Amino acid sequence: MDIHALKNVLKFLSVIGVALSIFFLLPIGAGWYYHEDIYSFILFDALLFGINMTLFLVLQKHRMQLSIKDGILSVNLVWILLGFGGAVPLILYSDISWADGFFEAISGFTTTGATIYTDIESLPKSILLLRSLTHWLGGMGIIVLGVGLFSLINPSGSMALFKAESTGVKMEKVTPKIKDTAIQLWGIYLLFTLLDLIALHLAGMGWFDSINHAFSTISTGGFSTKNSSIGYFNSPEIFWITTFFMIISGINFLAHLKLFTGGNTEGYRREEPLWYLTLFLLLSVTLTLVVAGFDSDNLFHAATHSFFTIASVLTTTGFATLDYEQWGHIAVSVIFVAMLVGGNAGSTAGGVKVIRYIVLFKTLTAQLKKSLHPHAMVNIFIDKQKTSSTIINSTTGFILLFIITNLFVSFYLFSRGFDALTAISTALACVGNVGPGFALTGPAQNYAFFNDVDKIILSFAMIAGRLEFYTVALLFTGEFWKKF
Repeated sequence: MDIHALKNVLKFLSVIGVALSIFFLLPIGAGWYYHEDIYSFILFDALLFGINMTLFLVLQKHRMQLSIKDGILSVNLVWILLGFGGAVPLILYSDISWADGFFEAISGFTTTGATIYTDIESLPKSILLLRSLTHWLGGMGIIVLGVGLFSLINPSGSMALFKAESTGVKMEKVTPKIKDTAIQLWGIYLLFTLLDLIALHLAGMGWFDSINHAFSTISTGGFSTKNSSIGYFNSPEIFWITTFFMIISGINFLAHLKLFTGGNTEGYRREEPLWYLTLFLLLSVTLTLVVAGFDSDNLFHAATHSFFTIASVLTTTGFATLDYEQWGHIAVSVIFVAMLVGGNAGSTAGGVKVIRYIVLFKTLTAQLKKSLHPHAMVNIFIDKQKTSSTIINSTTGFILLFIITNLFVSFYLFSRGFDALTAISTALACVGNVGPGFALTGPAQNYAFFNDVDKIILSFAMIAGRLEFYTVALLFTGEFWKKF
């Protein structure tokens, strides 16, 4: 790496480090309000701020020209920074190892929601809010936040970072300048968070719990302040409010942005959100019927928990109202299907994304037609627009990388002696950023029993899933490092 590229990367990391230290003031403030011992947290945050601000000031006059390679490397390194930065306060205020802290922090920032804590309610309020805050920052994307800040000092390099971090099949921006799109997206994100927070409080949840669960819901993360997750509150009103906000958070935020900025509903009428909502309703109704027949609950009770569970798993949020594994094998199969789907591209949800399944199935259909009519010109259209071969190839490559990564993690866990359901579902839960799996990592369980090596591997599986594989996979190619 030449010195110019190194300065590019270090300057960007310093901006993210400074921003992170500023956001950490929120949980520090919560600790002060609740009269907790926050001295060590303050000392660490001051050190984090001081180191990164010093680095930024040293490089202040360096004019950044961030290439795609620089952007990809920056994105990967910033997740390592987030893992260690988020781990330190956790380690300071709870008896956990570095691997535990790194896993919990990565699970937070990637909005996976898998936890190593066995007694969440015993944690200080500052740490509870920190965990939820990592979700909220990671939900819209710490790099998108960085683009909004970074473009103020580097107007030319923002697009490279946005390409490296953005999720979905095709990158899209609403405003001419990417920084304006990023700032407006954060505005919508903040609005949804406030609306969810107020709705939860009006439904009977305390202010502190409302803030934490709003952070976790809009980011589709899943960290809770309670050991039994959101089921602790035993409130149908809270369950339905959370279901609604999970579902809208699983829709492309650019669609929300177009609605709020110009009254344009076109984003909601595209194939992806329509299929997303259709799948949600079909799976929810199916699960409702299964649950109602399984334990003879009344239909409303069955629907409340079924719609919530499908919304939670489909959007990769990971909240739970109860242990849905107790509903039987058919119910688990329905929920497993939801785990494989994911939300919309451009949403805070993880997973494969609905649009990729649309591209995949239309490609398969086109190939079948081509087999029957070898000389016919068969094109693929999505939203009445012809789909390019680049998008088809990218989607196929993503599916392949998704399968390979899941197979690697599954085989590793199976070789460690875990049963097949635990190994496979845990791999899907981490790579897809879902959180809970089945069996030993089910909704009533946690990840504390894994050893340190397991947790590090699962942490990088979460990062790979959050960055949608290509950004990580490129680091393992010789071409990436050639003439860097």
